[in-house]
Amino acid sequence: MTHSRRALPRGGGGGHCVGVDAGGTSTRAIALDASGAVLGSGRAGGANPNSHAPAEAAARIASAITGALGGLDPAATAACVVGMAGVSKLSDPAIAKIFEAAWKNAGISPVRTVPDSEVAYASATSAPDGSVLVAGTGSIAGRVRGRRMVSTVDGYGWLLGDEGSAFWLGREAVRSTLDTLGLGGELGPLTRAVLAEALGPSAVDPASDRSALWRALITNANAEAPIRLARFAPLVSEADRDGDPAADDITTRAAALLVTKVMAAREPGENTPIVLVGSVLSPDGPVGAKVRAELAGFEVLTSTDGVLGAAWLAAVDAYGEGAPRPSHP
Repeated sequence: MTHSRRALPRGGGGGHCVGVDAGGTSTRAIALDASGAVLGSGRAGGANPNSHAPAEAAARIASAITGALGGLDPAATAACVVGMAGVSKLSDPAIAKIFEAAWKNAGISPVRTVPDSEVAYASATSAPDGSVLVAGTGSIAGRVRGRRMVSTVDGYGWLLGDEGSAFWLGREAVRSTLDTLGLGGELGPLTRAVLAEALGPSAVDPASDRSALWRALITNANAEAPIRLARFAPLVSEADRDGDPAADDITTRAAALLVTKVMAAREPGENTPIVLVGSVLSPDGPVGAKVRAELAGFEVLTSTDGVLGAAWLAAVDAYGEGAPRPSHP
């Protein structure tokens, strides 16, 4: 694949560009000049239009952009890339119109919205082609071509997929605990941690009625939103570090599922980077360590900061492939 290269504008003639990482809990924006220097940064609340009202999400992104620009002229913005969790929501023309109005009010045009996985990929590598594996609350793998996600594996949500995600880990932790209680097994570190988290410290008293705990845990898990099961995921990691065989089994299966996912997104014999994204894939966690071990022999990179990826994509849009990568502000 070939890419055009343009000489970078010198001095202030090239204006500036803006990158935004809009997630479910926070939104960050930075402005760059043509040399890659960070001119300003802005921050706002979460802006995933699937979990926030679209008008609120759009306003938050616009606010972060305005903060990043500071005293810069919005009209001099050469390019703006917004990496957004829930970007598919903008396929609805009515929703897209809300965001377009927000860009217009902020004085920014044009704005390119992309999946947050694309900016995460770009934060880790300049390679135009590769693959990305995301495992946070949910999970998805994708094939990247020309820095665009061209195909995906999973990302279906908790009901239909998301194997290996924090939700999946939490559900498996609760299921393992229920099996232990139902079959009269020994209460290991994972079982005790799940019971204490769900039912309180008294639930781990050896004198507790196991049948009552079994019923109470089922009731507790089903009384909450399903995605709340993700809160048990850190307990699996902690128990694995403590040597709990049940936790080790869960993290081993999670790693295998995630590796299967990202390999399915790749072409046979492909020799391109694999970028890992999300809390479940942290190098310090057992799932992340096991995934990296299974991917030995591949170039495996860890996403650093999505806003830097978004800003660099905007710089490439504005100045071409020679655009320098920004450093953290």
